[in-house]
Amino acid sequence: MEVDNFPFARRTNWCQEPNALNKALESLSKRGIEVLDLTASNPTDVGFVYPAEMLPALGSVDNLQYQPDACGLAAARQAVARYYDRQDKDTPVSAANIILTASTSEAYSFLMRLLVNPGEKVLIPKPSYPLFQFLLEINDVEFEYYPLVYERGAWHLDLQALERLCGQTVVPKAIILVNPNNPTGSYLSQAELDFLNSLCLKHQMSIISDEVFGEYLLNKGEDSLFLGDAVSCIGNRTVLTFVLGGLSKTLALPQMKCAWILASGPQGVLQAALSRLEIIADTYLSVNSPVQNALGAWLEYAPQIQGQVIARCRENWQWLSAHVDDHTELLSLQGGWYATLRIPAVKTEEEWVLEFLREDHVSVYPGYFFDFDRGVYIVLSLLPPAPIFREAAGRILKRLAKI
Repeated sequence: MEVDNFPFARRTNWCQEPNALNKALESLSKRGIEVLDLTASNPTDVGFVYPAEMLPALGSVDNLQYQPDACGLAAARQAVARYYDRQDKDTPVSAANIILTASTSEAYSFLMRLLVNPGEKVLIPKPSYPLFQFLLEINDVEFEYYPLVYERGAWHLDLQALERLCGQTVVPKAIILVNPNNPTGSYLSQAELDFLNSLCLKHQMSIISDEVFGEYLLNKGEDSLFLGDAVSCIGNRTVLTFVLGGLSKTLALPQMKCAWILASGPQGVLQAALSRLEIIADTYLSVNSPVQNALGAWLEYAPQIQGQVIARCRENWQWLSAHVDDHTELLSLQGGWYATLRIPAVKTEEEWVLEFLREDHVSVYPGYFFDFDRGVYIVLSLLPPAPIFREAAGRILKRLAKI
């Protein structure tokens, strides 16, 4: 068989050629040059301390018994419900409205199968995480972008654009939110949620709110780190709503493959959705028993782990804020793990990022990776230990100051 002519599915016709940034990184690696990584996204690789007391929970004798439950083991779903109830007593979460999945990517696939026929579309934010394109194409789902706009030092949903996109002949089936957004770190406001509820009610659309970074609110409003109010979609009953979370961010353990869908909405349509989701989940039964049996014990350690991440991100953000000069603009941040800089447009984003790599041996994300437009941006991870972050970010700021 000839590879060039083999009839693979069209949905997999992605460009697989290494880009200029990957080639530059490979060249530096071959020359033995150390690169300071400000694209770090793996929390297990940046020096956080995980309690050793978590490990015994993986040795439960129950792991030797297979008792499949399509929605996830009852005890595991109850543990997730308790976790959210501890955070917000006013919005109780029912274990009966929780579906466990192996990852948020799988959760998206389940929801696309539930809500969207092949060729129908959903709305996704821009800028935001680039994984959406692949997830939606794999599920034969079309998409359109709705913009986030940066005005007066804060990010907002473009409400007029959303209304226009939903007023087309072919109405989208769902609006996907990332709350807080990755990488802008902007949370949904109550006014925006009210608008979305009204819009979705009018057009019979669902809300999918990816809240994996939801716990990483970096400041509660006493300084410029936090602008405006922040709300969750958990317990939103006006329209059919699905909130995503998981251990990847909640416990900073991406290798422990467990995530969840928290469903809410008008009772009739909610129960119909849950019945269908149960059949979809039963088709895969993908969440392994050890992680489900450990979930109750592990979630008790969430404050300890999240506290380390929040402290690290806040420290790095505050250092960056104090050292940015007039050549760059540090965009406001409410939460999450990333900082965004608008830098001089004397070069393209790719030219800047390649220069930081080749001359300063620092790796950062170009803005186009997240579909930023209307300017030149770079995105920096706030996860690296403070000495590494300061050295790496300092090299970038020093180069920018030469302009």
